[in-house]
Amino acid sequence: MHAVIMAGGRGTRLRPYTTALPKPLVPIGDSYAILEIVLHQLAAAGFSGVTLAVNHLGSLIRAFVGDGQRFGLRVDYTEERVPLSTVGPLFGLRDRLPEHFLVMNGDILTDLDYGDLLRTHVAGGAPLTVATFRRQVKVDFGVLAVSDGRVIEFAEKPTLDYRVSMGVYGLAAKTVASYPAGMPLGFDQLMTSLIEQGQYPADYPFDGYWLDIGRPEDYDEANRTFEAQRDILLPAGLRELP
Repeated sequence: MHAVIMAGGRGTRLRPYTTALPKPLVPIGDSYAILEIVLHQLAAAGFSGVTLAVNHLGSLIRAFVGDGQRFGLRVDYTEERVPLSTVGPLFGLRDRLPEHFLVMNGDILTDLDYGDLLRTHVAGGAPLTVATFRRQVKVDFGVLAVSDGRVIEFAEKPTLDYRVSMGVYGLAAKTVASYPAGMPLGFDQLMTSLIEQGQYPADYPFDGYWLDIGRPEDYDEANRTFEAQRDILLPAGLRELP
């Protein structure tokens, strides 16, 4: 099994932490970098190869990860000369990727079983499988439904339920076969295109632990709760290490 980790973003929402470090290398719990945890998880889930798509401070990621041997993985790299968004880096990798592979953002903490997601994707035959998480959003206002100038529905401070993308996907190589190398494309654009063509992505619902470390408050939460989540985030051989 092979995974592609998108680790080239500038992490502007996480400044000042990302001024000197790329976001995947910011430390969690004073012991591990985010990317370090993810690589150990992938190895424990049965993955043998990882491609890291790097750009911003990519030399630091290369120096930290190396060839992946210390994680039990074979790691190679692709470097964005210009920003290619969240799918674009794949277009220049097609000859290096298997028929099905995992794609994920490099700033995620979760106990999702990456191997099961990829196996489920392969078995389901969808062009794209999206790991989704339930989010509840509390609206602090009265919400109106209006038609022809009349209020036809009203709800006082409702709580809305959504399934949101976790930033982890199973992808078939043929799904991106027609896009030219060097073309910037985001997962939002790929999703919209597939839906418009009637090639509907599959849902992989997950209700465990998931934290997308995109903002300073998310990073603070990750550090605050790391010790409580240590046993579910780290493979067994790492749990007792400092």
